[in-house]
Amino acid sequence: MLPDTKRILVINPGSTSTKVALFSSLEKFAETTTSHSNRDMRAFETLLDQLFFREAVIRRFLREQGWKIENLDAVAGRGGMLHPLDGGIYEVGPDMLDDLRSSRHGAHASNLGAPLAREIADRADCPAYIVDPVAVDELDEPARLSGHPELPRISVFHALNQRSVARMVADRIGKSYDDSRFIVAHMGGGISIGAHKNGRVVDVNNALDGDGPFTPERAGTLPTGQVVSLCFKSGKSEAEIRKMIKGSGGVVAYSGTNDIRELVNQMDAPHGTGGAFRAQPSVVFEALCRQIAQGICAHGATLEGKVDAVILTGGMAYSELVVDRLKTMCGWMAPIEIVPGEREMEALAEGAYRVLRGEEPLKKYSK
Repeated sequence: MLPDTKRILVINPGSTSTKVALFSSLEKFAETTTSHSNRDMRAFETLLDQLFFREAVIRRFLREQGWKIENLDAVAGRGGMLHPLDGGIYEVGPDMLDDLRSSRHGAHASNLGAPLAREIADRADCPAYIVDPVAVDELDEPARLSGHPELPRISVFHALNQRSVARMVADRIGKSYDDSRFIVAHMGGGISIGAHKNGRVVDVNNALDGDGPFTPERAGTLPTGQVVSLCFKSGKSEAEIRKMIKGSGGVVAYSGTNDIRELVNQMDAPHGTGGAFRAQPSVVFEALCRQIAQGICAHGATLEGKVDAVILTGGMAYSELVVDRLKTMCGWMAPIEIVPGEREMEALAEGAYRVLRGEEPLKKYSK
């Protein structure tokens, strides 16, 4: 290895999987995804109870690769549900661990990323970081106003992937991310569309359970008055209504599938409406693309028409039909850049690498 080579371990815990990768500086040379069955997960009462189970997965991976823990230069874990904070790379410290272990700001499998990174890093005697967690909040003040003071707009989005692909495209077009203006649409099970202005995401929809386009399984922005009536007149419980909004809304509610590839297949097949709430697949597809395009074009106003590029990313960016339709709807505004899939593992390694080389300051999380 060259003297400047940095050996970085990346950890990305999901609800039913643990992803682990080894990087030599920015080159990924080993990666694994270990799936966890529902039976495995039911054995644990709390998220924190999974810590040693997940750590065993990571240690086994390192043994299989012939790597000793003490040879690591840094460990980067996916950031979880923290209080609102600026984007960047954060040291995993006591305040962060306390908030994540208690799920004070929300429970999610990603809350295990920082504790796992800290456990491994302590054994390796090296630093532990998180990079651009979902709680990144850089909204400017006008973006926080929803229309009522008791309902402020909240920033919860795919910050890790959005900021990573924005940096990639900035480099591709010969600019610095800190001097660029992008609209980034992350299109997956959740859809977030962010306005990136000079290195900050100044406006973005709440992709967790809030506003924005409907998605493969989320309802997105709904008619407010009808939602109020539904809550009080339908007899549905709060849990049932939340499930309508997140989990059984959007494409799956209209077509019976949350797979965009299957929706496209339905468009080419003979069909009926399939029930009172089903819509023609071609209409569902067009509505989905139109709502995404409307979210993108709205941020053209946020950035006052000065947009270096529109970036399409996430799993749906693999679909040529989706990309082509969005190019037709949005291509007039700025060049369209396609970065399909997610770069979460690469983004974590890149963040750790920038800090190790002194290219970006390390930030400290405090309550």
